[in-house]
Order: sequence, then structure tokens, then C-alpha cells
Amino acid sequence: MTQTLTLRRPDDWHLHLRDGAMLDAVLPHTAAHFARAIIMPNLVPPVVRGADAAAYRDRILAALPEGADFKPLMTLYLTEDTDPDDVAAAHASGLITAVKLYPAGATTNSASGVSNFDNVAPVLERMAEIGLPLCTHGEVTDPEIDIFDREAVFIDRVLDPIRTRHAGLKVVMEHITTADAAQYVTESTGNLGATITTHHLVINRNHILAGGIKPHYYCLPVAKRESHRLALRAAATSGDARFFLGTDSAPHTDANKLLPCGCAGCFTAPNTMSILAEVFEQEDALDQLERFTSLNGPDFYGLAPNEATITLTRTPATYPDHIDTPDGPVTVFDPMMPLNWSVTD
Repeated sequence: MTQTLTLRRPDDWHLHLRDGAMLDAVLPHTAAHFARAIIMPNLVPPVVRGADAAAYRDRILAALPEGADFKPLMTLYLTEDTDPDDVAAAHASGLITAVKLYPAGATTNSASGVSNFDNVAPVLERMAEIGLPLCTHGEVTDPEIDIFDREAVFIDRVLDPIRTRHAGLKVVMEHITTADAAQYVTESTGNLGATITTHHLVINRNHILAGGIKPHYYCLPVAKRESHRLALRAAATSGDARFFLGTDSAPHTDANKLLPCGCAGCFTAPNTMSILAEVFEQEDALDQLERFTSLNGPDFYGLAPNEATITLTRTPATYPDHIDTPDGPVTVFDPMMPLNWSVTD
């Protein structure tokens, strides 16, 4: 039985760090294990221009613990007023790694997102020309569409038309939650990849709703049926280069999670690597863990994998049930199973 795993240092291809006091509190938990992360731009106000991204990057770097080796990979928030020239300049300077598409109203702080996709066609065309990836929150927001169907409908109504119209555009389907999305990726040709979160490999919709509402398992896109969770596990552990880790770790204070209209998101940054080792061992796929966490993402984004390594040891792992922030406690995601792998180096 394998007792230790040494992997190239992983990257997180979808991460929320927030800002201010929350940024200071949560950033060390990502920097402890991850070398790089795609940083989500849905602040208030959002990160929409190159100057905004530069200022946010500087705040992240200033918040890093002394000696931490972590690089934030910045993104811009796509709006219907986004300037293609500003996007191109930010990319050419090395400032941004991707642009993020939020359908208006789809998730936390997405009010400035896109309603009319024709209005962003010039930006997408320029991105295709310069090789800048588009990261998508893949849900429609039509109130007539059941929340459990919004990802599948997004593929048909939005994503497939965008990829047809902008054939050279590199696209990441972020935090996929359905067998439909996994199948769409595996059957597609061209520049398409997908991130899968830690928590969607662990929970299904029963964990949120059965036996009483569990706000700390509520996320967007919402967890789906067990058959979808199993499809995600199969995709993540397959070794297919188009699937890679994006935790979508999304901290909210307990006070904001427990409101009558509570916030969506699971905070998984502290314990993701231990959880993933457990999941991959359950799927008899520990040999594929490095591909999912450390190799496939850099390959898709055209970056070199990290030279540094981390080591996981078969030792029971314990994590706090919450972290303290000046704004209040943030609950750490509970995987509801023993964690037998610890990050030891």
C-alpha cells in the first residue's frame, strides 16, 4: 500500500480570495499548498479593466505571508462594455491570464455580467486572435429553467453557439457539475477544457437538502444527483488532459451563509489536497492525482508545470472546523469522511 505521494506542486484554476480582511485571512491557506491560482474578479466593484487587475494583484501580493511562494493569475470580469483594446493590452503585458464570463445574476456578485452575448462578440473575437482563454460560469439565469438544469441548458443556448461563432477561442467550462458537461468536453474537439471542484466530487444534492437544509453545502452551480457526482469522479480520475482542478473555494462568513437568503460557496482551500487524495484512492486512481492537480491545468493554459513538489503522507489529517476572520468565522468544508492523507512537505 502506498504510504507517500510526491507531486509537482499543484495549481488552483478557479479561486475566490475576496478582498480586505477576508483576503488576509484566507490567502495563507491557498499559498500553503498551491503555487498558482486563477483569481476570480467578482469583487464589488468588479475587476473589469487592466488597471483594476493590477491593483488587485498588488493587494494579493501584499497579503502573502512572508516567504510564501505563490503567484496570482489575474482575470478580467467580462461586461457588455468591456474594451477589447484594454483586454489585449492587459494580456500582452502579462498581467492577465484569462477573462471571466458571468451570465448576469448567475452567482455571487454577478450583477454586472452579460445579458446580451452579441454585445461581447468583439471582445471574444479579439481573445480568439490573441489566444486569451475565456472562463465561463456555465449556467443560464432564465427563471423558467429549473436550477438543476441550468448548466445543461447553458451548453446548448450559450456555450455551443459561442464556440461555433468564435472557433479559435480557448474556453474553460468552470466548476462543471453534470454528466452532460463532462460528456460535452470529452466529445468536443478544439480548445475546450473544464475545471472540477473538490466539493462536487464529494457532495450531491441530498447532502444539501436531506434531513434539513445544510447551508455550508450550498454552492453555485448547485450540486446535482448522485449520478452526476459519479460522472465527475470518473472525469477527474480519468487522466484526460481536458479536466483539471479548480477548487472554486469561496469563503463567506457563517453569518452570511446562515441568512434567510444565504450566500453560495464552499471554503475548501485548507483541506483540498487531503480530500482529493482520499477521493482518488477511493477510485483506485492515485496515479492520476498529479495529472489532475498539477499537470493538466498548466498544459491547457500553455504554462510550464511547477518544478517544486509537495508530499502527502498516509497520516490522518485534521483541520479546524472554521477559520477566524475580522468579519467573523468562516466554516471549512466538511467532507464527511476520514481524511487519511496529510500534506507533510
